[in-house]
Amino acid sequence: MEFFGYLEAVVIGVTLGLMGGGGSILTVPVLVYLFGQPASLATGYSLFIVGATAAMGAGLMARRGLVVGRAVLGFALPSFVTVWLTRHFLLPAIPDSLGRVSRDTLLLVFFAALMLATAVSMLRGRREAREEEAERADLRQLVPPALVVGVVTGLVGAGGGFLIVPALTLAVKLPIKRAVGTSLAIIAANSLFGFFSDAKIRGEAHWGFLLALTALAALGMGLGTLLSKRIPGERLRPSFGVFLLVMGTYMVAREIFLHR
Repeated sequence: MEFFGYLEAVVIGVTLGLMGGGGSILTVPVLVYLFGQPASLATGYSLFIVGATAAMGAGLMARRGLVVGRAVLGFALPSFVTVWLTRHFLLPAIPDSLGRVSRDTLLLVFFAALMLATAVSMLRGRREAREEEAERADLRQLVPPALVVGVVTGLVGAGGGFLIVPALTLAVKLPIKRAVGTSLAIIAANSLFGFFSDAKIRGEAHWGFLLALTALAALGMGLGTLLSKRIPGERLRPSFGVFLLVMGTYMVAREIFLHR
């Protein structure tokens, strides 16, 4: 099973490079089901793997002019606050179970519901935004989704790209390819901040294993960014929406029906 886990690490990087998100959705299940890591540790590991891989991708995208610095700051700073508060106060306060439902199941269903709502927004979205619309956009519109992403990152070890990309395209009108590049920079900042601010996770980390998975994900990231050059933005946006729809539906079905 570990062979498939290492193979999936490459897929995680490709997904991040193409979509600007979705890597954490794959990372946590890979760590839990293919490598046998406990869920609490897997969410912390996911923060490092996805954060480091996204940082590499953001660097590659920045060289192509696809990272919008003011949007990174406008999104990352509010989300830092809720990442820290969630990891240190909210997550420890959630009981292990509520009735017959485990905390992990509740978190994953919440995660999937956000994905499905976001997928609908992406699939119903209008035409690709123009650069001049993005320049006129009010970055204050990013604060509410940034706060939500911080909570999601803190709770389930997700970089939140599946929420960041739609927020950038729908709220501040960034073209999809610039939204993907900007999302990678935000994911890197959020995820690495979440990992390094959690002393417990740092102390338990198996660094050889963690760095090996990160290196494979970085290889996938390089492949994903190369592929993104060949795919038009108008095709990438609906593809992202379909990806979220499929993954969200699968997660809801798995948690609600297979765990009964």
